[in-house]
Amino acid sequence: MAGSNGDPKLAELQDLITAIRDRVRERHPDPETGADVRLPDLMPVLHARDAAQGKVASIGRVNPRAGGLVNGLVQFVKRMVARGLNWHVREQVEFNRAMVQAVQAILDALEENNRALRDLASRDAPVQRRIAELRAEFAPVREEVADTRAHWIAWRAEWERKISVNEVQFLRGLADLQGAFQHRATLMESNFRDMVASQHRDFTGALDRSGHEIQQRLWEDLDKIRLRYEAVIHNELRLVRQRAALLAGPAVHAPTPTVAQPVEIDWLKFAEKFRGPEEHVKRGQQFYAQRFRGRNNVLDLGCGRGEFLELMRGEGVAARGVDQSEELVALCRRKGLEAQMADLFEHLSAVPSGSLDGIFCSQVVEHLPPHAVLELVRLAHQKLAPGGLLAVETPNPECLAIFATHFYLDPTHTRPVPPPLLEFYFEESGFGAIETHRFAPAAESMPAVNDLPESMRKAFFGSLDYAVLGVRLR
Repeated sequence: MAGSNGDPKLAELQDLITAIRDRVRERHPDPETGADVRLPDLMPVLHARDAAQGKVASIGRVNPRAGGLVNGLVQFVKRMVARGLNWHVREQVEFNRAMVQAVQAILDALEENNRALRDLASRDAPVQRRIAELRAEFAPVREEVADTRAHWIAWRAEWERKISVNEVQFLRGLADLQGAFQHRATLMESNFRDMVASQHRDFTGALDRSGHEIQQRLWEDLDKIRLRYEAVIHNELRLVRQRAALLAGPAVHAPTPTVAQPVEIDWLKFAEKFRGPEEHVKRGQQFYAQRFRGRNNVLDLGCGRGEFLELMRGEGVAARGVDQSEELVALCRRKGLEAQMADLFEHLSAVPSGSLDGIFCSQVVEHLPPHAVLELVRLAHQKLAPGGLLAVETPNPECLAIFATHFYLDPTHTRPVPPPLLEFYFEESGFGAIETHRFAPAAESMPAVNDLPESMRKAFFGSLDYAVLGVRLR
């Protein structure tokens, strides 16, 4: 080796090999660059490319054979066949060459990528060295920071312990102060409540006594005023009736009415005392407001003081009434209601057939003779238009309490009408959608009824009044 080292030709050959190797490495970088970046190895792809190029070059060639006439003839036939098939494999050859060129282009791109990565690795090396120098330079600082952090953790644990102890002591002292304050506040509140309760008892006691005394005096004065007022009104009404009778002249005999002859008593006072105030009657008739709402021509048979007419006026329903009492008709007119004094049957007979869409008759049929009740229902059916509503309300004879209290208070009552009988009259007259509703439970006005057994109370002491409603179908 020593002799070879002194040979100038050998030295020149080695320099040439080194230069070729450097140029090859420059063009095809070694995957082991010495840096942290490892390049992909392209040698397997190069070997595969060379093998493919060899195969492409051998397409169309004829295998060599030994010399001789037969072998030469065979070689000639093979060449002629290969030349004849050249048109068939031409496209395949071109495709293979194009694929080899594509592989070569990919290899060139990958090699260029490797060179770029190597350049980046060579440029990154100074940065890495600088980072290593900085780490070595700041190593003492890191140790100092770690030592400071350890001392800080120990100091923080002690500081948190002291804070916890101080917080417990503070909360304990605060709890003691709060307990003492709450105790004092409770004592003061208790004393204040006792004082206020004592004053309130004294005040309410004095107020009750004063109110009771004032109420007693007020009721006594009201009783005296009511007695005097009733006496004056009764005398005035009696004088008015007597003067009207004198001015009327001799009586004219009228046809026999279908209702009972009126008794000469103060009917306004009678209604107020036994039927109740007008507001009470209106509340009881609220049931009919929804049934008659939206109708245009409603007739109230036996309108009395006009409670139903006022109810209809509040609902915006055009309604008028008829009654035999001149006094009650005058009262209705003073209220601005449309009312007329006439016999119920005569007035209803004069109404055009089918002109009404609602008829209301409350506390009337019990005044009629038995045969007149059916006649009234039939006449109402005749005067109602199809879809018209008839509502008849009367005392309920199923409730025995009605005979002990209300029914016989009215001297013009003839006989009660049982609910099944009135329903039958509705059916006979051609009404449909018949409904029966019961009102005014006896227990409300006669609490003693509640002492009876429930079965007996329901069977014989139910509702004081009932109503039957029917619609004309055609």
